[in-house]
This record gives sequence, C-alpha cells and structure tokens, in this order.
Amino acid sequence: MNFDFDDTPDPRGQWRFKWDRFRDRDVIPMWVADMDFRAPPPVLDILRERIEHGVFGYLDPGPELVETLMTHLAREYDWHTQRDWFVWLPGLVSGLNIVCRAIGSPGDAVVTGVPIYPPFLSAPLNADRRLQRAPLVQANDRWQFDAAALDGAVDAGTRLFLLCNPHNPLGRAFTRDELVALAEVCERRDLVICSDEIHCGLLLDDDRRHVPMATLSPAIERRTITLMAASKTFNLPALGTAFAVIADPALRNRMQAVMKGIVHRPFGLGMWTTLAAYRDGEPWRRALIAYLRGNRDLVAARVARMPGLSMTPVEATYLAWIDCRAAPIDHPKAFFEAAGVGLYDGADFGTPGWVRLNFACNRALLDQALARMEDALRTRR
Repeated sequence: MNFDFDDTPDPRGQWRFKWDRFRDRDVIPMWVADMDFRAPPPVLDILRERIEHGVFGYLDPGPELVETLMTHLAREYDWHTQRDWFVWLPGLVSGLNIVCRAIGSPGDAVVTGVPIYPPFLSAPLNADRRLQRAPLVQANDRWQFDAAALDGAVDAGTRLFLLCNPHNPLGRAFTRDELVALAEVCERRDLVICSDEIHCGLLLDDDRRHVPMATLSPAIERRTITLMAASKTFNLPALGTAFAVIADPALRNRMQAVMKGIVHRPFGLGMWTTLAAYRDGEPWRRALIAYLRGNRDLVAARVARMPGLSMTPVEATYLAWIDCRAAPIDHPKAFFEAAGVGLYDGADFGTPGWVRLNFACNRALLDQALARMEDALRTRR
C-alpha cells in the first residue's frame, strides 16, 4: 500500500496544541511530540464505524483488544503476557504519576537518568518523593547510561527507577547488554522499575529491535511496570488511551489502589483505535518508519552544516537532541523561535544548552525549518 506522508492536513483552526502555541506568528512548531500525519486508514475506518454506530456509553476493553496486544507483544518481542497483566490508563503521563504514588511512601526517593522527558522530573515531586538524577554520558558518538552513576545516585530510601526506552529526548534504543547492566543495579538495590516504552514501535533502522525491560528475565519481569500506548507510533495522543503491563500481582494491586475513585477508564474511542492500530496498522507503520528515516537523515546532514551545533545519531523516535553549547547564542530556544522555528528547551529535560526538534512532519516543512535555523546561525556568526 502507498501512503503519502508529504500530504499533511492543514493544522490551523484544529485546536492543535502544537500549532496553537504560535498562533498568528510565523513560527514552525517542532517542539511537542506528536506527528503532523493522518492516522492509519484502519484507525480512521474504525472511528467511522463507531460514529456510525452512534452510541457512546461507558466501555471496558474488549477481549479482542487484550488478545491483540498479547499477540503483538509475543510476535514482536517474544514476550508472553497474560490477560490480567494489563492495567488501562488515560495516558502515559498519568501512568508515571500513578506509579510514583504507588511505589514507596512520601519521603522515599525515585531515581531517573537525565536528560529526560520532563514528566519524569515532575512526577516524583507530585507524589511527595525525592528526585534523584543519574546523568547519562556521551561516549562513542552516542548517549549511554553509566551503571555506576545510577548506583551512586541511589540511597537507602530509593524505591523506584524510572526508565525511558526508547529514550526521549536522546533517541536511543538501548541494547540488551545495556539494559542488563541497569537491571543488575535495580536487583541489587531492590528497586521497582517503571519502563516507559511508548516509542517502542519507532525504531528507525531495520537491523534494530526493541528490547522490553521486562523480557530480560523472570525476576526482572516481576519487578517491572511497563508503560505502553499506540499514541506515539500511530499518532493518536488525543484519544487518551494507554496501558501498563504488570506481571506481579502485588504491583498491579498497588497501581489499582492508587487509581481507585480517581483515574477513570481510558477514552472509549481510544480503545477501539488501539485495537485497529495494533491489529491492522503494520503496513502504515512500516511506511512511516521509512519516511521518518529519511527525515532523520536530512536533519543529521543539515545540523552537521550548522555552526556550533551537533547531534548524536537518532536510533528511535522522531526526536533530534541538538547540542547548541558551541554556538554563539545564549538561549537556543528563544534564538530559534525568533528565527521562526519553535523547539523544546533542553532545560526542561534537565540539560540546558540543548534543544529537541520533532521531525515528524512533511519533508518540505522540515527543510524550511532547517533552512531558517541555518540562516539564523550564519547571520549571527
């Protein structure tokens, strides 16, 4: 099947959070992590079917949805789950906040690596937990966890490790060996692992496979809460549906106890579209990956020409993490916004001097944004 990712709908007047931030300004928005592409045809078909049905009462996930997810996880990752392992959520950020409340007690600590997606930094504080940061390091042209630094950031009150794999904003798809090193720290320190794997369908190279943290061993599976959703891979964030996969009954019970009376069911249409995406969306996803790979390569080539900017290879996601520290600018986000490109400030990820660029847009728009950035830097220089 042919899918035209160059043909993107006009975003104006659509209440798009990403675009409305710069309403009435000539700024190309490349900050928040959603895509400008239409959802897959099977998703649009099931939405039409549900709208035609016309009844929008309360829903619970149907058995075919759970079976589809179990089949998907087994086929893609050799991960054999059970029906009662799934806990349904209205979104991944909700899941992070629920986990931080469910594990440990007020005053305990949560450790994560930085830079990191901003809710990883806020969710522990929202739960009255202490936040501990373990800096990731650059080595051999890629970002890596330092297992010794992770171990050193932990103290006797640390109860939870928040992992993002594939990593937002670094674009890393961690290898099995890298994950094993992190898992050994968590076992030795008796930490529960919450692994955000929402970008797991967005590995950009055919020779790479996502490795779920929970698949490392039965022991690691029992201490891991895995957060997933169709929202990033299939561009469905507004449909408010995510899920946790939790093998250990005690961890599931703690999650559900925190949610009781507060966290409602996921959005009903979101559950139907999750079914359609995982059941029938694979041809679209493969075409998307090929298009994003071309966008990634364009970004890498153009950033390499920009004075003072650099980036490491993007293995997964549609996010480029760009180092601006050698550029002749004090505030990269403000500088590029003044030049007509809206980027995400690295300070929000715990690392000032960087910006995150979302390249999930049509290539002509991406080319225009990159030209604006290059022109602004060369003029400033």
